[in-house]
Amino acid sequence: MSSTTDKIKGAANEAAGSIKQTVGKVTGNERLQAEGKAQEIEGKTQRTVGEAKEGVKNAADAVKRSL
Repeated sequence: MSSTTDKIKGAANEAAGSIKQTVGKVTGNERLQAEGKAQEIEGKTQRTVGEAKEGVKNAADAVKRSL
């Protein structure tokens, strides 16, 4: 997956997880809250991976330019 794809999918998972948590809290559904929290964490991780990929790519490009 590209860094952009990872960041977009990560942000989408974070948003979906946050919504699930809110709905779980409002309805008193602890399972939905837990699923939402897990999805939000997964999204943050995925977004971080995308940012790391982008950082590595930028560093590699900088090295290439300096040669």
